Amino acid sequence: MRYPDGCEVIAMVLPEDGLLLRVFIGESDKHDGIPLYEWIVRKAREHGLAGATVLSGIMGYGGHSRIHSAKILRLSEDLPVIVEIVDVRERLEAFLSVIDGAIPEGLATTGSVRVRFYRGGTGRGTTQGTGRGVG
Repeated sequence: MRYPDGCEVIAMVLPEDGLLLRVFIGESDKHDGIPLYEWIVRKAREHGLAGATVLSGIMGYGGHSRIHSAKILRLSEDLPVIVEIVDVRERLEAFLSVIDGAIPEGLATTGSVRVRFYRGGTGRGTTQGTGRGVG
């Protein structure tokens, strides 16, 4: 089975002990002419990672200590964006080396997570150690 964009649907299995990668960047950051957050998500999919989510912040500051905020009467000015990806440590460590050079400003963090379940709309799989179905 394939997604409408031609990518193959693959049932992914995640172990119970996973890793969370968070990449903090700006909404206006670009790479290869597209938003950096979009480029990261597309690269994550290309590399077969379990999934990615982009979260938009309403206020924040980073390395330059400039506050970025959404105001009612003003358009956003480089609001904070967080890209979250959960997978196994080995795949995320390898993925970090792929995206590192594309992020001139930002922050990347990792932390251990416990995967309680991972389910998609198609396919069958399990989280290791739980015996529960995925899919």
